[in-house]
Amino acid sequence: METIGFIGSGNMAEALINGVLKAGVYRPGKVYASDIRPERLEYLREHYGVRTADDNALLASKVDVLVLSVKPQNMKDALDSIRNGIGEDTLVISIAAGITTSLIASILGDLAIVRVMPNMPAWVDEAASALFANAKARTKVEKARLILLSVGEVIVVEDESLLDPVTAVSGSGPAYFFLLMQEMIKAGVELGLSEEDAQHLVLQTAKGAALLAEKAAGEGTSPAQLSARVATPNGTTEAAFNVFHAHGFGEMVSKALQRASDRSRELSAG
Repeated sequence: METIGFIGSGNMAEALINGVLKAGVYRPGKVYASDIRPERLEYLREHYGVRTADDNALLASKVDVLVLSVKPQNMKDALDSIRNGIGEDTLVISIAAGITTSLIASILGDLAIVRVMPNMPAWVDEAASALFANAKARTKVEKARLILLSVGEVIVVEDESLLDPVTAVSGSGPAYFFLLMQEMIKAGVELGLSEEDAQHLVLQTAKGAALLAEKAAGEGTSPAQLSARVATPNGTTEAAFNVFHAHGFGEMVSKALQRASDRSRELSAG
């Protein structure tokens, strides 16, 4: 079995470690992790049984797949620390937002590099991820997909610039839903519900709506069509929709995602 290493062991790295171990993609003894926090490494050893290292170059020299999971602002330092340790056949997977494959290659050399945009639901094995593989990584895409499938669903994009809209739609997407949920809970309380009841109703409604939309999509029914089924003429849903439309809800969503995509592109450009 091949080995995999994580440079940077934060929340997303832990979600991936948890996922690949549960899915049996890797065994604990084949997983390595490094981090600047000794207590974090101790936690990973005790909780998952993985191997840990405090030397990035040494870790990079031991693994077949290397996941770069440091914060974007720390990426150049992390790359410099492994440039003399990484093997030429290593598959490099970066989950750092805004860090391009060309930037990574400019420091590490002509390696197989995959750039990934996962999202927070990886923690419950329901991530929506997208990946881009540079030319040298095209033959290793399935290996990267298998890792990501352990925590959810994944698509492959052929143009790296598409990771900017991916970031806007799914990378940041969970937060949009959380914001809507919180505002619905708040409104429910203002209407007289207890906070506990409002939260229970909103969370279950969100869960049910997502599952129904997924099932319907498999049958060829769009979210817009589902929405129309609920919004009967002159009913309560239509009354709410009228307020949404009057305040430019659709335009607001479009502008918000455009700004998020633009910001992702700005970060990629440095």
